[in-house]
Amino acid sequence: MTKMGFFDKRNRVLLAELVKTDFKLRYQGSVLGILWSVLKPLMIFVVMYFVFVKFLRITDPSIPNYAITLLLGLSLWAFFTEAVTLGMTSIVARGDLMRKINFPKYIVILSSMVSALISLSINLLVVLAFAIFAGVKYHLTVLWLPFNIILLFAVAFGLALILSTLYVKFRDVSHIWEVFMQILVYSMPIMYPISMVSKVSIFGVSVAKLMMLNPIALAIQDIRHNLIALETPTFWTLFQNYWMAIIPISLAIFLVVFGLWYFNKNSKKFAEIM
Repeated sequence: MTKMGFFDKRNRVLLAELVKTDFKLRYQGSVLGILWSVLKPLMIFVVMYFVFVKFLRITDPSIPNYAITLLLGLSLWAFFTEAVTLGMTSIVARGDLMRKINFPKYIVILSSMVSALISLSINLLVVLAFAIFAGVKYHLTVLWLPFNIILLFAVAFGLALILSTLYVKFRDVSHIWEVFMQILVYSMPIMYPISMVSKVSIFGVSVAKLMMLNPIALAIQDIRHNLIALETPTFWTLFQNYWMAIIPISLAIFLVVFGLWYFNKNSKKFAEIM
């Protein structure tokens, strides 16, 4: 197979086959199989709900169905971490395939991330079922959801490109990424409401606003707002100047552009290094 563009039919077929294989291997040998896509985030949600909401009383009364927004946030974070982590290790995991066939190497990363996206779709159906049961009313804001998810996917893709390139040379990258994820999750309003830090400032700058400059936080809060509760604070409600959106969106674009450049620059040497 010759190296061709992503939209070439054979590359699309290869991507589809890789996605099928990744998804099957993920639950191979598991009794519950694909049900773990639902059970895992639900179990994490139950633990987080009782620890943060019931015991520590960390909640936001102004947001209706806060428990469902918590579940949604955890599901989105699970997708992001899974997409980046699987994408990071995918090149090394598929080393044998890349030695045999010549194709755009980033397809391997995309296949891992699409598998994570399928799991997210299943989780979103669970969240939607809870929302309908709770009587959530939907508005035209749900039409923004594809754009919100694309933004989150773009950030994950950019990071996966960079980390996968580094991981080929340095396996220690995976351990550094694990630590960074722990820092990242607590730097965003995922397990706690953003109202907790709304009055906190650093050098006169609102911490809540600083958080929203992170494209990951921006996307997650927007999805919560558009899917579950319009009362959820977002970038657009915190900033009066919408031009500030250039910062998180530019960061997302930079990660993708730099990631593609860095990945393509080093991809020719992958087979030699692995």
